[in-house]
Amino acid sequence: MRTLKLLSGFLLISTLFTSCYTDVYVADEVLEPVVPLSRVLSDYELWYVDINQTQGNGNIPFMEKAFTLSFLNGTVMANNNLAGIGDQGRGYGIEVGYYDIFDYDLDISHDIDGFYSFEIKVLNNNTLELYNSFSNTSFILKGYQRNTFDYDRLFYDNIHFFLQEYAAWEKIYTSSTGSINEFDAENFLQFLPANSGGNFQSSQDVRGTSTNNLYWDYTGIYEVQNVQNNALLKTLTLDYNYFANEFFELSIVDDATIALYHPSSGTEYRFRGKGYIQYKTPSEGKSRLKQSEIEQNIKTIKALAK
Repeated sequence: MRTLKLLSGFLLISTLFTSCYTDVYVADEVLEPVVPLSRVLSDYELWYVDINQTQGNGNIPFMEKAFTLSFLNGTVMANNNLAGIGDQGRGYGIEVGYYDIFDYDLDISHDIDGFYSFEIKVLNNNTLELYNSFSNTSFILKGYQRNTFDYDRLFYDNIHFFLQEYAAWEKIYTSSTGSINEFDAENFLQFLPANSGGNFQSSQDVRGTSTNNLYWDYTGIYEVQNVQNNALLKTLTLDYNYFANEFFELSIVDDATIALYHPSSGTEYRFRGKGYIQYKTPSEGKSRLKQSEIEQNIKTIKALAK
């Protein structure tokens, strides 16, 4: 009888433990495949540098000069100029340096500006953030293919920079129609970056004068504005320091020629660029400031001129 009780107790305990046992299966963690940075960069032929989304106050010259960057088998290409954009370097621009990749770190050795390292973050399928920890500055790049990139829109959205790409603009034509006015005597114009303290100059030297020998008679501030419903036409205001403003309708004839129509006199002028500046080195001065910075600099220059 004792033996039977012990055996029954053992069977009861075994049943209880068995009934409380549940198989537990731990699923393997599913990891998203990490796309190599080399693949990310090569997905798009052009990376547009959206300067207006730059965060931070660091100064990285080659990033601030570039409209687009491309990463081709270790070579960095850049469209720094608007004159010839879309044609220069088959749309890639010019070679400006080399790059290496380490995980999601991008190291760029610029031919002039030197070495910079960036941490890359993929924001969406065609947008990257390049963060330089040394300067605590982030740049936003947006990817495009050459055959769908709107080079014309880029050009016309940045006419104020295009005007800075020649050492001077020489008057080559004055229409026979139109009344005589003071601007008839202006034969050369020069446009400078907005942070230069006064960003246009004009000269009455005779046509054919070397750009190195020009005497700048007048200085002031220039502003380019859009014309509603006409992307190909702009307005140009020359705000002379000590004289009345001159107002023009500005249109582009070709990559080296501009037309200025002077509504108050009914005269059209044409100017051709002399001394093309290929932007690559720091001494060339061009800096793609944010639009807000350009507007603030112009306000500051005007305030100082009063």
